[in-house]
Parts: sequence; C-alpha cells; structure tokens
Amino acid sequence: MTVIEALSEACGPDHAWEAGPADTVDGVPVGWVAEPGDAAGVAEVLRFTATEGLSVVASGAGTKLDWGVPPSHADVLLDVSRLTGVLDYAPGAPTATIAAGTPLRALRALLAKHHRRLPLDVGSPAATLGGVLATNEAGPLRHRFGAPRDLVTGVRVALDEGSLVRAVDGFELERYVCGSYGTLGVITEATMRLEPLPAARAWVVRPVSTPREVQQLTEALVASPLEPVAIEADLPGGVGARPAELAALFEGDEVFVAHRAESAAKLLGGGAAVESLPPAWWGRYPFAADDVALKIWGRPSELFAVVYALRDAAGLPVPVRGSVGLGVAHVALPDTITPERLDGMLTAARTVLLARGGGGCTLLRAPLDLRELVDSYGPEPLPSTAARLKLALDPEDRLSPGRIPDVS
Repeated sequence: MTVIEALSEACGPDHAWEAGPADTVDGVPVGWVAEPGDAAGVAEVLRFTATEGLSVVASGAGTKLDWGVPPSHADVLLDVSRLTGVLDYAPGAPTATIAAGTPLRALRALLAKHHRRLPLDVGSPAATLGGVLATNEAGPLRHRFGAPRDLVTGVRVALDEGSLVRAVDGFELERYVCGSYGTLGVITEATMRLEPLPAARAWVVRPVSTPREVQQLTEALVASPLEPVAIEADLPGGVGARPAELAALFEGDEVFVAHRAESAAKLLGGGAAVESLPPAWWGRYPFAADDVALKIWGRPSELFAVVYALRDAAGLPVPVRGSVGLGVAHVALPDTITPERLDGMLTAARTVLLARGGGGCTLLRAPLDLRELVDSYGPEPLPSTAARLKLALDPEDRLSPGRIPDVS
C-alpha cells in the first residue's frame, strides 16, 4: 500500500493528499497531508507512519505552526481540525471534555449559552483547543486562572505508534503535553476546567511613561486588596508610537466591580480612568504577521530591567506587551533585524534574567534563515523529567522532530 492509499483509507479519499508548495511547516516542506475525522483515524495514521518510519507534525488551525523551532523534517502534516465538538458536558458542571480541533471562539459561544467560559483569552483569534494546549498559549486571564496546563484536568493523546492513552505511569501527561509543541503525542481531546461568566467587567487604564513606572504601579496593584483579574501593559516602540498604557481588569457583580475599579483608579492616579471596554491592544500580541517575536518571562519585579536591556541592545525602544503582573511579555522586532543584533538582544535579556533570579527569553518566531544563526531557546537544557518522557513516548523522534532541544 502506498502512503497516499494508506492515508486515504484512514481519513477518507477527500481528506488525504500529496502535499503541494503551500503545504509547509514554518518553511519546511511536507510530503503528505492527512485530515482524520476522529481519534481512531488519528491513531490509524500514526500506526501507519510508525511502520514506515515517517515523521509527523500535528496542526489544528495552523495559527502557531511558525512558533518554536521548525521541525528538522516533516513527512506527514496531520491536520486535526475535523476533530470538533464538546464530547462531554453537563450544564453547570465544573469541567467539559472537548475535541482538540474545536475553535476556541466556537467553544466560547457555546459555553456562554450556559453562562460558563473556558478562561483562555489567547491572542490567536482562530486558535483551536489542541493548538493552544500544545503551545501552552495564554492571555490576560492567566493572571487569575493560570495557563492551559493549570486548566487541563485530563487529555487523550495518540502516541507515536498509534495507541490512544489518557495516562502514562509516573507522569502528569495532561501537564506535560501543554507546551510540548506536539513532540510527545497528538492531543485528540482534553477535559478543561470551566468558570462562571462574570456579571460585570471593567478596565482601569492608565498612561505610563517608562518600564520602571509600569513595574512600580503593578507592584502597587498586586500588593493592594483589590485583586484584579488581569494586569497588562503595552509599551509601543518607535517614533510616533501611541502612548504606553497599563490596564487592569476587574470582574464580578456590578457593585463589586464598580467599587474595585474606582478604588484602583484612585490608587494608580496619573489620569487613570475606568472603562467599560478593554483598550484596543488588550489580549493582542505586539507583533504583526511578518515580525520577529520574542517571549520573555521572569520575576515580575525584574521584568522592567529586561525591557531596558532589550532597548539598550536594540539601540531604540522595542514594542513590548504582556502580563506584567506575572512577569510574562512578548516583544516585536522587524524582520530586517540582523542576526548579530538579534543575538545581542537575546544574550542581553538572558544575562539580566539570570542575574535577577531566573527566567527565560525565547525566540518565538522568525524567518528560517535567521533562526539558523541564533540560539532560540538559550542555554537552559530541557528539564530531565520532560526529556525522559520524550524518550519514553517517542524514542525515534518521529513526532515534530527537532522542535524541542536535543534529548539524546
């Protein structure tokens, strides 16, 4: 049986094809594309690719296929976007089991009918649940509710040889697949913790002038009894950029929200205003489609120092936006940046973080030729537990090969 015949048998004749020029993973060409219709189809595809020694990269909506290190090679692009729907949910229940290819915005609309929500307000509008879990992508609500790995209570994963599992002895599989970029297995479904929809929301927005001011105001909010649900900052860069802002979100019943928001505005001072809608930049990444993107994280009290280090290395202000209350932010750089300048910025950020209590600076997205000349992850090795799990689940490195540091 040929590859295309086997994939067509697993997925249906209209859902498998030989890849064309547009079928790539971050510039890496693909041999075939398969779109299974259910978890059994995913498993069947993986059983075949295992016998043939073919590599597999999983995808949902493809919104983050250019995040992380590109795969070293990709024989089959496994598209799980046909795996959609809520598989198990009772109105009012604290959790729901959801197919991995389900778009978050469709899930949001469905849950809203029951006055519930999945508190993941990611910056990728078309993202699917599986893609969000695979990259551990989170938005402003992470300040209160955590990242995806804090919200997932169970997963079903198709392993490299085609078995479907919900657990692996000795490992919290549901946590380790989050942020694994598909290198441990293909997520087919996940059980997620839900939260009630708030009755009211309000944002307190204050103009700021420096990263240091952002840090000081954020510390004041965190130390106060006001308990914001999210604290975000937007520091645009470049000549003629809009003013920088700090914003905090409050949720609850109307009286509670009004009181907390007004108190926060008084605490922040400096022209802080209570708004019924978020600022235009809220929940969005600072980078555009062609920009180079960095992710930085560290102690919240030290994030401002990293921003200054990046500015010094770049020779000018760079756009930074993110969850400053948690010490997580994203940075946008032009795709014309030289490898030398980018390497200098990465080194500067990592040096400051190391000296100030730890953290990281990852090259999240960049043109392939630029990635090959810099260290995307930095000097930190893959945690030993994650490395052991990778070797246990995918010893031949067929799933998204090369997308995490070498574990050999």
